[in-house]
Amino acid sequence: MKSRRLNLTPWGFLSPYLLLFLCFIVIPVVSAIALSFTYFNAIEAPTFTGLSNYVNLITQDQVFMQYVLPNTLTFALIVGPGGYILSFFLAWSLAQVTKKMRTVLALIIYSPSMTSGIAMAVVWTIIFSGDEAGYLNSLLIRMGVILEPIQWLQSPQYLMIIMIAVTLWGSMGVGFLAMLSGVLNIDNEIYEAGYIDGIKNRFQEIIYITIPSMKPQMLFGAVMAVVNTFQAGAIGVQLSGANPTPQYAGQLMVNHIDDYGFIRYEMGYAAAISVVLLLLVYVFSKVAWRLFGDKD
Repeated sequence: MKSRRLNLTPWGFLSPYLLLFLCFIVIPVVSAIALSFTYFNAIEAPTFTGLSNYVNLITQDQVFMQYVLPNTLTFALIVGPGGYILSFFLAWSLAQVTKKMRTVLALIIYSPSMTSGIAMAVVWTIIFSGDEAGYLNSLLIRMGVILEPIQWLQSPQYLMIIMIAVTLWGSMGVGFLAMLSGVLNIDNEIYEAGYIDGIKNRFQEIIYITIPSMKPQMLFGAVMAVVNTFQAGAIGVQLSGANPTPQYAGQLMVNHIDDYGFIRYEMGYAAAISVVLLLLVYVFSKVAWRLFGDKD
């Protein structure tokens, strides 16, 4: 009896996490996969339709194929690697300054990631307001660059660029802190040994010592960059004030899911889109694991 009680002790400590993981991860994912094979309008019982949602998504949803999927991949391939490289560069740069300055700068860089999306959108909406009171329009008119205000957030030409800039500005989250911790925990003796072995400059130092010495933090930062990038799609709707965004210029998969799930109440179709999004996150995460995971 005593040995059985001892064997159950680890499960007792793990049970809160396992319960929460089951309730908020496993059950929602399995439910979404199951609903993706049905027609469900949130009122009537789900009706099994097989693969029709996926077939319609690929063959009939022109908005998804022409705008949503290309926009999502463009956004992810710029914001994901861009934010990741910027996080590493800022973390490495802060490691070169004094402790007090590093603390202040790290807090300044990290604080935008703690700001809620709505509050962040309000600030940037004021900056990119389409009238003369908007900060950017006012500045450009005073400088003589433009003669009349530009509708920055309603223009398909500028919306995606603004979305990328705003997302990069707020992307220095826990991945950035993990990288900063990884850089600071590298033993200085390793650098000294590296210079003795032939390293000649800072670039070689980063490539041959810094990055290999902090692969766990690099992997964590890469996974967080992937997840945060695909979750950041709501910023386009918050900035433009409409879903769909103007001419679908900033329409991402997250917005497409909201459109069909909570505006049109086509829950089965929205579930199919969410499964495709989950597969994209999985593929990008596997790429990150291949790059920075432990090969052993």
